[in-house]
Amino acid sequence: MTFSISARCPDTGAFGIAISSSSPAVAARCAHAKADAGVVASQNITDPVLGIRGLELLATGQSAPQVRDALVASTPFADFRQLAIIDRNGITAAFSGSGALGIHRVAEGRDCIAAGNLLAAASIPSAMVKAFEQSRGFLGARLLVALKAGLDAGGEAGPVYSAGVKVVREAEWPVVDLRVDWSEQPIERLIDIWQVYEPQMEDYVRRAVAPESAPSFGVPGDA
Repeated sequence: MTFSISARCPDTGAFGIAISSSSPAVAARCAHAKADAGVVASQNITDPVLGIRGLELLATGQSAPQVRDALVASTPFADFRQLAIIDRNGITAAFSGSGALGIHRVAEGRDCIAAGNLLAAASIPSAMVKAFEQSRGFLGARLLVALKAGLDAGGEAGPVYSAGVKVVREAEWPVVDLRVDWSEQPIERLIDIWQVYEPQMEDYVRRAVAPESAPSFGVPGDA
């Protein structure tokens, strides 16, 4: 029901994930990222607790394989879960239980990992990794390039209806957390929202950490 790509930017230390699904509000349940820790995609028949717990373990310095093994051992329902993890050093790890739905695959690349289930083709995660590795620019934009590549390669076996992208950097909160919870074209809509948000992103960061030097809002009534 889901395909995702998680990644790290070695230049900025940012981590992020882009994800899409036939289910509504997929990013609310499946996309987990923490600054200076890493990313956990908890998908298939989803348990968000695995994402939350995985970030806690990554934050202690455990590697992606160690976190994967701990999460699988901690749940009595591992057969139903699919995990994709990247740690602060760019090391990746994955798990797909025996109950993973339909065609399910994982592809690992340089500072990235893609995973999916109920896929239209087994090659889709590899197509996402290739697109990410060939892209340039801010991590959020690169993740969306890869997500769109997954869709163009076939995506899910059926239509997708939700999508999201999340990026964490030096702050404790995400600098990007955009979602389309229900749409006939969620990835295209998400890209449209990103194109509006990207030019303003750093302004919102400054308003949080240095409001005295932040730019005006540029809205009616703002002097």
